[in-house]
This record gives sequence, structure tokens and C-alpha cells, in this order.
Amino acid sequence: MKPYEPFGTLSPGGRGWRIVIDELVVPTRIGLHAREYLAPQPVAIDASLHYRGVPAEENAHELVDYEAWCAAVQGYLESKPHTRLLETLAVEIAALSFTQWPALDALTLLLYKPKIREGTRRVGVELDWHRADFDAWRAPAELHTAQLAVKR
Repeated sequence: MKPYEPFGTLSPGGRGWRIVIDELVVPTRIGLHAREYLAPQPVAIDASLHYRGVPAEENAHELVDYEAWCAAVQGYLESKPHTRLLETLAVEIAALSFTQWPALDALTLLLYKPKIREGTRRVGVELDWHRADFDAWRAPAELHTAQLAVKR
């Protein structure tokens, strides 16, 4: 942004805004191994949330509220049933994010289990999705639902 441009002006083709969340740690039920079914364990999340809205209070519907995002993800993770794979959990968080925040254009999620393996600080997975990836992922489910409605 040039010094004389008003705040919030985006150049054509600009990438917009990015909210960065560093190490949101939430206990959840996750894992393949029998010992991981016994109790919730911490999962740490680094997130990068991209949107193009103009940051202004009167345009709140065009923004992604980081506090609301953290609260929604925490609430989901604390209340969900056991999930076996971090990859599945990443997709579930992405779907929650794109569904609840229409302004969200893209996200990158890094989910990891801190100190899960001796000799490592963390082991995890990363998911990088744009809204088109989410739309393509949910399209088969919507098609199936529409087909069931037609059969009735």
C-alpha cells in the first residue's frame, strides 16, 4: 500500500488480508492407537485465514473474526467424537471454517500433536485449501442429498 492510499484500498489482483493464528492448543479425541482412545490429548493448530474484505467495523460481514474462529474450532474439537486421523480433522476444521465464514477465500491449517514422538518437537499434517477446493469436496455430498430428495 502506498502512503497516500486510504486504508483498506486493495490494488487490482491483490491477495487481500491474512489472519494468522499461532498454536491454538485444544484437547480433543484423536489417534489410531489404543492408548489414544483413553482420553483427549492436545492438538495444536496453526492457521492462516485469507479474506478480501475491507477491514472496517461497518463491514464486519466481509471479515473473518479470529476470536469467533478460535472459539468455534475449540468448541468443535472439545465436543466431537473420536477421530482417527489428523488429516480427517483438518478437513473437518476447513469445512467448518468455509461454512461459517463466507468471506473466507483460502486457508492453510497445520495440525500437530506436540511431543507425540520421542526425538521430535511435533508431528503433524498441513492442509492448504481455497474455497474452490471446499466446494469441490462438498459437491458429491450435495449431489447425493439432491438425488435422495428426487427419489422421495
